[in-house]
Amino acid sequence: MSTTDLAAMSGLELMRWVQRERPTDIPSIGRLLGMRFDEVDHGRIVISLDTRPDFANPLGTVHGGIAATLLDSVMACAVHTTLPAGVSYTTLELKVNYIRAARTDGQTLTAEGTVIHVGRRAATAEGKVLDDQGKLIAHATTTCIILPPTG
Repeated sequence: MSTTDLAAMSGLELMRWVQRERPTDIPSIGRLLGMRFDEVDHGRIVISLDTRPDFANPLGTVHGGIAATLLDSVMACAVHTTLPAGVSYTTLELKVNYIRAARTDGQTLTAEGTVIHVGRRAATAEGKVLDDQGKLIAHATTTCIILPPTG
């Protein structure tokens, strides 16, 4: 297990650490789905993954939950990049609009999340998922609640 003190890092430092180190010893949804942190900036995150047959819905295309998970991840992580060490958050609301189906044959899906507003108790962000042809798969908005430091 990692000996890095993740709780001591600001949100931006933590996201950059994940991008740089690509930790495989920490269980996460990102590890499960094969997410790659392509870009990490203050208020903005880009994550990609390659689809696979395990992502299929009964119709044989990528299950909407994969796009929703990508969107939740990029938007919440974008919010996280704006928070100081010791401050946490969680998704309060997620609104996803599905535009078109994605294939399960190794197609790269790229999601971008951007912060709209960060206040003392809540933050909002928007996101989109594109396929490897640049076509819009889904877009979303989120509200995250910012939790006070513990301890």
